Amino acid sequence: MTVKLELHPEVEAGLTALARAQGLFLQAYVEKMVRQRGTAAPVRSASGATVKARAFAAWARAHRSVGSLSDDALRRDNLVRDVR
Repeated sequence: MTVKLELHPEVEAGLTALARAQGLFLQAYVEKMVRQRGTAAPVRSASGATVKARAFAAWARAHRSVGSLSDDALRRDNLVRDVR
């Protein structure tokens, strides 16, 4: 398989320097890096609990802080309005 990469000149220069330090041409160095990455342990997907925890954290961050509540504000009479 052939893959063509368009690299910024500074990225190419950095990779070329790394390749030369290992006594390789750029193409061989990039192929070596791709092989190493391709045989690395697969990335595990997040568990359902982790996904839920991240979603909850994102939801919580989306709300503004209202500061602290007084003890009186937390009394049942102030939280629940009974139908009479």
